[in-house]
Amino acid sequence: MAIFTDSAADVSPVSGAFLKVRTTCFYVWLTLITLVWFIPSFTIGLFLPLKARNYFVMVVPCQLAIWGLRLFCGIRCQLEGKENIPRDGRSCVLLSKHQSTWETFFLPTLIAPHVQVVKKELFYLPLFGWMLNLIHPIFIDRSQKTNALKQVLTQGADRLNSGIHVLVFPEGTRVPPGKRKAFSKGGAMLATKSQAPVLAIAHNSGEHWPNNSWVKRPGTIHLVISPLIEPEGMTTAQLSERVEGWINLQVERVSATPFSGDVVEADSSGKRF
Repeated sequence: MAIFTDSAADVSPVSGAFLKVRTTCFYVWLTLITLVWFIPSFTIGLFLPLKARNYFVMVVPCQLAIWGLRLFCGIRCQLEGKENIPRDGRSCVLLSKHQSTWETFFLPTLIAPHVQVVKKELFYLPLFGWMLNLIHPIFIDRSQKTNALKQVLTQGADRLNSGIHVLVFPEGTRVPPGKRKAFSKGGAMLATKSQAPVLAIAHNSGEHWPNNSWVKRPGTIHLVISPLIEPEGMTTAQLSERVEGWINLQVERVSATPFSGDVVEADSSGKRF
């Protein structure tokens, strides 16, 4: 049963125009953050140790972005399971639902330091891509799946051994609310091979930050974090199946948009805002 009912509500032309104004203000704010924070990222962050650099270059601007999202667009977050995040220095494999850009901004403010597995094209984005490269993410070429998996396993193990969490979106692309996509097993394989615990993350961000529209919808994003899942004694397939089942169940629970039965096959989600 959905616990929110206002997420997918239609808006009137007047309120729709107002939402466009609010969203425009947010994007101006996001642009200012990138332009302003680019300078200290390269003059200060470049010389910091990797963990400290992760906080300085990634966490601070993401906190500012989430603050602006709440101020300008009225989008808040309700957390469930925050107590499951380890505080003993253990590094985890984070396997998250992917519906929008929101989670790439919010998760660094919640679980840090971490790096993401991202498509290599992001490296070439002016300013943002250069700042992203400073924290040593795992860039992959999605068209070369075998090589991409090797990069996830080798570089992911290196980050985990350095005490840095690794975030993987096992769907590989953004999937709209009400739809699902089969999980890839790369993140689960990283966990089983490195014996790093897994945190599964579910949310309904696409109901407020839609992938097919640049306009943001006010409301509350509900995010759920699983208890630690230890991979010991599980195969990669078993771990992946357990995580996928848990995430799908939680997404269905917190979403206003029920699962339609549609399974996405495409590797790209098309429009992205």
